[in-house]
Amino acid sequence: MTGDPARQERLRELNLGLVFREVLAADAPLSRTELAAATGLTRPTITRIVEELLAGRLVTETGTNPDGRAGRPRVGLTLSRTGPAGLGLDIRSDGLAACVVDLAGRVRHLAFAPLTDTDAPAVLDRLGRMAAEAVTAAAAEDLTVVTATLAVPGPVDGGIVRTAPALGWRDVPAAELLDAALEGLGLATAVDSEANLAARGELHATGADRTLTHFVYVSGGLDIGAGLVMDGRLLRGARGWGGELGHVTVDPEGKPCRCGSRGCLQTYASLPALLGGEAVPAGASPESVILGRADAGRPETLAALETAASALGVALANVCNLLGVDTVFLGGSFALMDSWLSAGVQAELSQRVLFADWAPVTVRPATIGPDAAAIGAALAVVDRISADPSAWLAANR
Repeated sequence: MTGDPARQERLRELNLGLVFREVLAADAPLSRTELAAATGLTRPTITRIVEELLAGRLVTETGTNPDGRAGRPRVGLTLSRTGPAGLGLDIRSDGLAACVVDLAGRVRHLAFAPLTDTDAPAVLDRLGRMAAEAVTAAAAEDLTVVTATLAVPGPVDGGIVRTAPALGWRDVPAAELLDAALEGLGLATAVDSEANLAARGELHATGADRTLTHFVYVSGGLDIGAGLVMDGRLLRGARGWGGELGHVTVDPEGKPCRCGSRGCLQTYASLPALLGGEAVPAGASPESVILGRADAGRPETLAALETAASALGVALANVCNLLGVDTVFLGGSFALMDSWLSAGVQAELSQRVLFADWAPVTVRPATIGPDAAAIGAALAVVDRISADPSAWLAANR
């Protein structure tokens, strides 16, 4: 902060961002009059800013809508269905996903490909081809993809995936590989953990429910991660390394983990643990195999699911006691296995969470299922544009 007065151009940028974020946060289209009342800006200033936002394809008019008062019907303003869009790329248990969303968070393109090779350059090269196809598909709908964010199953430090045991990755320069794979597409790129991005997607999906401001999103799959949301904001931890729930110890003398420790939640509740070392048939997903065996009543699979639910509940009870969250979303693979896991998780939480008698913790399947990380990654475009909409307008005049 400085004591210098804001120059006219800077003031224009601040006001433009203020108006755009009001439209972004609104549950329904806003009129120019409502924007003036919400922001405190004059009607002529609102008119000028709205014209800029319309010309830059950041907002669109919804037509005339009666507001219940005498006089002319109002014209509503809402986020544009064309213009800037975001691309999310995800590496998950059953393959690779590419997703495009518009500014309103609507999914406009979603593609999937099997994961046939975990070698990092090969994975990023395949994602690069999927990204090019997604950008082309978006352009056909009059969308301009401006960001690409990669979701990875492990902690990320400055674009480097420090460890992703399920993929056999350690100190992989994912941001560098991503830039090379997307060369020529002209996209701003980023890399983040799959759990953080999935929680971001869930936060957007549940945005209309103002009571869901504190929750933990558990992403089950080859690895187990957690996205923590407090006061409606993603809690990232130092260096962005928070949320490694899979490596919370649930039994100090338990099974050895690929991370080098023992008794990690990962060894009891991940997909490999639930599969019990058995191979997945070609063309099938791990989740479908596990669910098929459970439905068939295989004792070892039922026992593995019971153990997983109990271990997951123990780990989550520690999170709830420490942070006071009152809602748990089972996401990723766990969303598909919710009917086999929820009761066991709930039982452990009811027994172990200190405040459970007065404020029970709710366990529920994630709203958007296995695509949460890809959608959350694509939503990075919303953060980028809302942080500085004037930059987008200046670059696209």
